[in-house]
Amino acid sequence: MSWFRNLIQIPTVKSSIRGRSLLKNSSFLFTSLSHFTNDANQLKNPPPPTQYAGLGPTSSTQKPRMVVLGCGWAGSRLMKEIDTKLYDVVCVSPRNHMVFTPLLASTCVGTLEFRSVAEPVGRIQPAISTEPGSYFFLANCTDVDTDKHVVHCQTVTDGVDTMDPWKFKISYDKLVIALGAEASTFGIQGVKEHAIFLREVQHAQEIRRKLLLNLMLSDMPGIPEEEKSRLLHCVVVGGGPTGVEFSGELSDFIMKDVHQRYAHVENYIHVTLIEANEILSSFDDRLRHYATKQLIKSGVHLVRGVVKDVKPQKLILNDGTEVPYGLLVWSTGVGPAPLVKSLTLPKSPGGRIGIDEWLRVPSEQDLFAIGDCSGFLEGTGRPVLPALAQVAERQGKYLARLLNKIGEAGGGRANSAGGIDLGQPFVYRHLGQMATVGSYKALVDLRQGKVSSTFLLYQ
Repeated sequence: MSWFRNLIQIPTVKSSIRGRSLLKNSSFLFTSLSHFTNDANQLKNPPPPTQYAGLGPTSSTQKPRMVVLGCGWAGSRLMKEIDTKLYDVVCVSPRNHMVFTPLLASTCVGTLEFRSVAEPVGRIQPAISTEPGSYFFLANCTDVDTDKHVVHCQTVTDGVDTMDPWKFKISYDKLVIALGAEASTFGIQGVKEHAIFLREVQHAQEIRRKLLLNLMLSDMPGIPEEEKSRLLHCVVVGGGPTGVEFSGELSDFIMKDVHQRYAHVENYIHVTLIEANEILSSFDDRLRHYATKQLIKSGVHLVRGVVKDVKPQKLILNDGTEVPYGLLVWSTGVGPAPLVKSLTLPKSPGGRIGIDEWLRVPSEQDLFAIGDCSGFLEGTGRPVLPALAQVAERQGKYLARLLNKIGEAGGGRANSAGGIDLGQPFVYRHLGQMATVGSYKALVDLRQGKVSSTFLLYQ
């Protein structure tokens, strides 16, 4: 077996990925392959992995480095439009894909598969996979040092059986914060522990798993009637577009699938939508009335109330009403992410990062913010834009063109953009909004033309 011993005794291998000079620098993030050995002592006590400092400042022979925090609608559109001949692009995000959120509700009930609503970052910006100075790091940003032009990050790991997370730093020439927002719970106790949000692919997967599990459990012999009704009660809190669309998808699932495949429980499963005010409050009155009528027709029970407390199997409204549930989906709006709250940057009304008309953070050099995490400062005289995908997407497109213009004028490096004409400021024009209500019907509010229309969409 000497040939086998020789096979497994592989010497140290140094990576030579496209001849990257980063291997010569202690700032390179990834460790190269080390000795593989059959030494029993080393297998029992393996040496700790080397942890590098990160990516250091760019040299004069390198392209300026643009760091993007987040890969949502704003960050993804920015990376898609940026000129990679002018910048190296480094994306830091806890997920490696962009989610097409308007179709996320459809994946919960099997109308669409999860891969249909997710686009890998490397496909959005191919330079991340092919260029030697561009990277994607699966990590969370923990702090931003604007004086030293450095972001502090920590890797994302999966559970206790994987490698321990470690910290690293990335120097930047231009930094774009596109961290989005997080679901708002309004401080209600028990929401984070017992409710499921609908913002990421894993949320849709959890909803789908929970829904099917409850259907299976409720069909078991010996289940009391009361428990069967609780297991099959799907409660949605929040009457915005996400809550209405999910309720419509769920009612379609019940009418078209549950009644055929789970005939024993078809009389027990039902959907309740709880909203404190009017559903689809940003839509025209006529469209709201049509949506209400359509949801009721589909079997959705509408309840007006405010959730006071959430327990493991029931929630309590402010009037004391107890609502048992088997599946609870929370969709009541968004608020600033924890990192955005912790940054000592100027804030706009609502706690977002304050920006000027060119999407810059005016108190700092080379720092920009776009998407749901940003809002115009009061001094600009502009209102804070709504947390919509079309706002984020258009900001990302505008900022990419602005940074390309700065790079072409020689201002791509840190602290070198002073005196460059930035051109026209960002102007947002609302193109309207749409929400589906089930049964292949949707509402379209053409707000810019002062016309509200209802469209019925059929298969």
